[in-house]
Amino acid sequence: MGLIKALLGAAGGTLADQWKEFFYCEAMDKDVLVTKGQKQIGSRSSNTKGNDNIISNGSGIAVADGQAMIIVEQGKVVEFCAEPGQFTWDSSTEPSIFTGGLGQGILNTFKTIGKRFAYGGDTGKDQRVYYFNTKEILDNKFGTPNPVPFRVVDSKIGLDVDVSLRCAGVYSYRIADPLLFYTNVCGNVSGEYRRSELDNMLKTEFISALQPALAKLSEMELRPNQIIAHNTDLEVAMNEALSAKWGSFRGLTVVNVALGTVTLPEEDAEMIKTAQKNAMYRDPSMGIAVTVGSQAEAIVAAAKNQNGAVNGLMGVGMVNGIGGGAQGVANLYASQPQQQAPQAPADGWKCPECGTVATGNFCTNCGTKKPAPAGSWKCPECGNEVTGNFCTNCGTKKPEAKKLICGNCGYQAPEGTAVKFCPQCGKPMV
Repeated sequence: MGLIKALLGAAGGTLADQWKEFFYCEAMDKDVLVTKGQKQIGSRSSNTKGNDNIISNGSGIAVADGQAMIIVEQGKVVEFCAEPGQFTWDSSTEPSIFTGGLGQGILNTFKTIGKRFAYGGDTGKDQRVYYFNTKEILDNKFGTPNPVPFRVVDSKIGLDVDVSLRCAGVYSYRIADPLLFYTNVCGNVSGEYRRSELDNMLKTEFISALQPALAKLSEMELRPNQIIAHNTDLEVAMNEALSAKWGSFRGLTVVNVALGTVTLPEEDAEMIKTAQKNAMYRDPSMGIAVTVGSQAEAIVAAAKNQNGAVNGLMGVGMVNGIGGGAQGVANLYASQPQQQAPQAPADGWKCPECGTVATGNFCTNCGTKKPAPAGSWKCPECGNEVTGNFCTNCGTKKPEAKKLICGNCGYQAPEGTAVKFCPQCGKPMV
């Protein structure tokens, strides 16, 4: 009885799987990353007893925009399609009498019955269609539970300090490589693979990658309040920091990062403001102006002194006597060694194109060749550019300049001038 049941099961299952299937994925929910494709079976369909994990040869598989499709046979990916439209599966190991010649189709059908009979009437095979959501996965909120170190650099004022900042915002990502995502993340899911199964891990890795990404922005000498305006730079830096875990392993890529807030501890913010304020006093005129302004405010306050304006002004005079007032500040700046402007090297030259001072034969900024010095001549023997009467490289004497004389009137052009026609008679110079 067992053999008969196996034979009937093999024959019935094979005949049921002869129908071509049509796979189509309806609009995927924004929280679904991967879903298993289902056969489309309507009320009039006769294909109601076929095996769910068998795809007959010649079956159609539709792929919509924002989707990618793979076919897995016996656990191995055998087909991939990311182009919108209908894909026809014509390489299946499961034959159909409705594809190809009828005679060959019947012969292959009997072979399939024989194989299934060996498995007790079962298929002994597994074929699946998976659809991937390749659209941008939005609204992934993040925040730093602990302060993230950030280096504040301002070469103009000589500022280089480490501060602690907190930030919060949202980011988005998408599946850029469905094959990697299938192989290393979701695998043979029986139904759907949703973003909630991966969110906690992604957020943890995203926050851990913030520190190296912010270090990239620090190299650009951005202040903490400028980070929000450089979202594109932050996206690039985050993709670089996550390239190993997200890109190379999971097939994911960061699409957008939008910071909502970037905050510093009050003491760090005050330290930066003080450094910037003190940097203003490096300019003597600014320092003197601040001193004069402070004296003016002191005089106004002294005039309102309840003990009498005279007493108040006497106090102002004592302070000025100690510090020397504005003149004392000016003398202080004058006593400081003045920074000398960088001098060009003795053998340096100024590029006529960009103004860079260079020392070699080519400008280090734009590559312009060093111009020949005035009165130089090119040695006819070795090509060296020299200015004296003899070549410093091979000793060749400077050739005498050719004299231009008009053959008609005898006019002789001044030495060193290039005249093609005689200015007196208009004839060609020779």
